[in-house]
Amino acid sequence: MQDKWLRSAVAVFAVTAAAACSSSRPAPITYANSSVSSPIPPLGQHKAARPSIATPLDPASLPYDPSRPPVILADAPISECVPFARKVSGVQIWGDAVTWWGQAEGRYVRSSHPAEGSVFVMRGYNDERRGHVAVVSAILSERLIHVDHANWLSQGETSLNVPVIDVSANNDWSEVRVWHIPGNHWGGRVYTTQGFIHPFRLDGAAGLISG
Repeated sequence: MQDKWLRSAVAVFAVTAAAACSSSRPAPITYANSSVSSPIPPLGQHKAARPSIATPLDPASLPYDPSRPPVILADAPISECVPFARKVSGVQIWGDAVTWWGQAEGRYVRSSHPAEGSVFVMRGYNDERRGHVAVVSAILSERLIHVDHANWLSQGETSLNVPVIDVSANNDWSEVRVWHIPGNHWGGRVYTTQGFIHPFRLDGAAGLISG
């Protein structure tokens, strides 16, 4: 399915990356006039974390397979990060992204380690009132993951296979940089993070069960 996404046209937005998301816009479900399938995985298809690959960190190297590059979907409906992350991950949390980490406490499994299908919670650059959520789509190494997310460039766009690199001193994913698709380079800003919300309820229910 992912290969179909990558054949979609790429819309380039020459804007600065931002990290503010609310939940007023709907998540993208279908794409009109496109062969791109919905980014919603089938129920029960969340993947467990892959074993870490001990590879040297080289921010200058290309952080993705050139045959499967990060893309901005040209014809995806406008969305914001919260409804997109909720629909793709199955984590049933509402409200602004900045509230997700606190809302997940006692309800979902939280950790400082990524797993495919988990929701990555970031804080706004120099602004604790802003936040962003993205869904981990692949784990490439101990310090490199790919995410799918919406509205990162503040245009309501949907971006897939976006590299995110851990630049924290302790390799704990507390500080990251995000690939800037329009410029094809690492973004210059370092974002602080809160961690990963996994789509498993602490009461034993599946993450896709609302409550």
